[in-house]
Amino acid sequence: MKIGFIGLGKLGQDAAEVLNEKHDVVGYDPNITLEISGTQEEACKGKDVVLIAVQTPHDPKYGGETPTSHLEPKDFDYSYLIQAVKDVDALVDEGTLISVISTVLPGTVRREVLPLIKRGKFIYNPYLIAQGTVKWDMRNPEMIMIGTESGKDDEQSQTLRKVYDPILQKDTRYEIGTWEEIEALKVFYNTFITTKLCLVNMIQDVAMKVGHMNVDVVTDALKHSTQRIMGPSYMMAGFGDGGACHPRDNIALRHMAKQLNLGYDLFDSIMKVRESQAENMARYVMQYQMPVVILGKAFKPGIDQTIGSPSMLVGWYIENLDSSIKVYYDEAPDDGAFTYLIHDKGLIPKVFNPGSCIIDPYRTLKHSDATKHCVIKYYGNTR
Repeated sequence: MKIGFIGLGKLGQDAAEVLNEKHDVVGYDPNITLEISGTQEEACKGKDVVLIAVQTPHDPKYGGETPTSHLEPKDFDYSYLIQAVKDVDALVDEGTLISVISTVLPGTVRREVLPLIKRGKFIYNPYLIAQGTVKWDMRNPEMIMIGTESGKDDEQSQTLRKVYDPILQKDTRYEIGTWEEIEALKVFYNTFITTKLCLVNMIQDVAMKVGHMNVDVVTDALKHSTQRIMGPSYMMAGFGDGGACHPRDNIALRHMAKQLNLGYDLFDSIMKVRESQAENMARYVMQYQMPVVILGKAFKPGIDQTIGSPSMLVGWYIENLDSSIKVYYDEAPDDGAFTYLIHDKGLIPKVFNPGSCIIDPYRTLKHSDATKHCVIKYYGNTR
C-alpha cells in the first residue's frame, strides 16, 4: 500500500520505519529529514492512507516531573493537530483515507477534527506504543484500536487492517468502536496504568507505616489473582508513573470531569496520590541526613527522556522540603557518604562510597563488594 506519515517525532519516526518494511511509505515532518522523508505534498498525493501522528502537547508545566495537581486542569493543545488535518485534507486525492493517531479527549474528533475533513475519508486510530520500544510495540501491540463514526467494522477499518496485518508478529485483536469509544479507550488505558501504580504504591506506604510487612508479599499475591485483577503488569511497587503521556492524561481527564460536571474528580485524587507517594519516598530518603544521589533521571530506565520523571519528582520534594540536602543525579562526587536512591539499575556504580545508605525500591540489590561498608534499605519492606 502507499502510505503517507505526517509527524516523524519520538514515536512517529520508528512507527513509520516499521510500516515502510511492508509498504511504500513517504513521511513528512518540517523539523526532521529521514531516508523515507518527502515533501508534505509527496506524503499526501496518490496515497491509499495518510496517517497523522503530530503532537497534542501540554504546557511544559504539566509534564509531571514537578507537581501538577495544584494547577488548573487543561485540555490538550490541539492546534498542531488541527493545522495538520487542514493541510493534509487540502492535499490528498478525493476519497483518500485520513487516519489520526494523536491522543485526544473523548468528543474531540467529532467536535474539532471531523468538520475539517472535506476531501478525504476519516478514521481514528491511536497507538499503544512507548518510547524505547516503539518498533517492538508496532509489531506486537496488545490491540489495534480503530474508531469509526458508527463504531462498526466498515470499509475504512478494513483498509487499516491491510496496513497493519503485514507487520504483525502475533495474532493481534482489533478493537473497533465509535470515535468517542476509541478516544476514551486510549486515554483510560494510560490512566489505568497510573491508577494501578498508585494503588500498589499505597500498599507500599502501608508497609512503611505499619511495619513487619513486605509489600512484595501482598502485591505478588494480588498479581496472581487473575479472576478479578486482570494481569501482572505494573504490579511491582516502587517509583510512581511517569512519561509524556500518563500524568498529562490524568490532567486532561480532570478537565473533562469538570466540563461534564460529573460531580467527582478521581483524576485529581490520582495525581495527588502520585505526588504524595513521591513526597513519602522523599521524606524517607531525607531521614538519613546525607546528600542524595538519585540513580536514574529519565522517566524510566533505558531512555533519556525526563518528561514526567518520577525520580525527579522525588528529588524536587527533597530539595523543597530541606534545601540543605543536595540532590545529585546519576553519579556521586568521589568523596563522602551519600544516600543513594536507585531508579535505574543500569546506573548502579561498581563501588558505592563507604558509609553510604542505599535505598532500593526494587528490593533486589544484594550485598557484594560494591556495597561494602554501606547499608542497604529495601523501600517497601519493613519485615
